[in-house]
Amino acid sequence: MFNRIHHVAIICSDYEKSKDFYVNKLGFKVLNEFYRAERKSYKLDLAINEHYQIELFSFKNPPERPSRPEALGLRHLAFEVDNVEQEIERLNKQNIITEPLRIDEFTDKKFTFFTDPDGLPLEIYEK
Repeated sequence: MFNRIHHVAIICSDYEKSKDFYVNKLGFKVLNEFYRAERKSYKLDLAINEHYQIELFSFKNPPERPSRPEALGLRHLAFEVDNVEQEIERLNKQNIITEPLRIDEFTDKKFTFFTDPDGLPLEIYEK
């Protein structure tokens, strides 16, 4: 049986830019950072609230994957927050543009979307 999702892997086009985004702007904690010389690739392990969650990879010339219009496969990555409006304000102050606030028609919870430096759709969803 599966216990839980262990991590999500993200391949980025500009390692330093994405590292800055996830660490300095979103506030994820760096657990480990490795440079794999044989692959000319970085691997960065990130945590949210002390839980290992994201692997950020860099590879030379990765192919682009469309996300808009919505493409087949994994749609987005969602993060739970206590207060969506406060997070929208915090993100916008860092020049991270968010979509208009939405209300989930099934749960009545607030949520919105924004993107990482490579256009990966990210969501914040009210606890």
